[in-house]
Amino acid sequence: MKTVGLMGNNKTLIAGCGYIGCRLAMGLAARDVSGLVRSRESCAKLVELGIHVLQWDLVEPVSIPLPTRKVDIYYLLPPPKTGVVDSFMENFLQSLEVNGQPRRILYLSTTGVYGDCGGNWVDEDAPVYPRVDRALRRLDAEQQLRRWAGQTGAELVILRVAGIYGPGKLPLQRLRAGKPMVEEQFAPWTNRIHADDLVQVCLAAMEHGRSGEIYNVTDGQPGNMADYFNQVADFAGLPRPPVIDPDTAESQLSAGLRSYLGESRRISNRKMLQELGVKLRYPTLEEGLKACFSS
Repeated sequence: MKTVGLMGNNKTLIAGCGYIGCRLAMGLAARDVSGLVRSRESCAKLVELGIHVLQWDLVEPVSIPLPTRKVDIYYLLPPPKTGVVDSFMENFLQSLEVNGQPRRILYLSTTGVYGDCGGNWVDEDAPVYPRVDRALRRLDAEQQLRRWAGQTGAELVILRVAGIYGPGKLPLQRLRAGKPMVEEQFAPWTNRIHADDLVQVCLAAMEHGRSGEIYNVTDGQPGNMADYFNQVADFAGLPRPPVIDPDTAESQLSAGLRSYLGESRRISNRKMLQELGVKLRYPTLEEGLKACFSS
């Protein structure tokens, strides 16, 4: 384990303090934040930002002290890469029995738990029907957290987040490699949120979200996957991806990308806007991409 700084006055723990977590910490007072990460490289980055660092890989049960008692916890850590159970969440929740229960946990889940909705609009009252293991793992984490909240009486808010994009989180390498994409008429509906807007939603949900509630997080402007890649390519001054038909996609696209192409839904963000009082900085993909490339 590696720790840097003092834990005494810390009010917030970010579990999985990576791309979004670092931005989130900057939206808070960094001196009051602890970041839990697993790698030395992540530790070094958090030290540069003035964040108190704790290093532990949740593949193992936690055996180090964590500053969790009566704090706010943002749980951003993705589940394991295989299986249908989030064993990382199991280990984390077990550690709270020793280190103390927090005031509230905010968990970043995924809109993938809704499964394929045939392109229909989806809100938080829609049934969940995850079809792929990555979404099943997220739903398992949600269920673990709901049981934990029911047993402890602590507060819980779940954010089901659409695809995240932002500076440093765009498919530029894929575009430069000239990898193909299905043509627009066959591409499914997809949803996304700019990283900066996700951060402000996280802050608002921790402060104002109703305990026990779920909020979908998206810009509310669904597009299709082919159009997304095309717009990124245009802004970056790169060639648009070569177009292939769905049959050819079976042999030329990765299994992960094909799984995304197999689901279509349009996610409503009405509850997020109304209850959390968030005003999106980048309500459209065009505005978000302009900001990415201007910076």
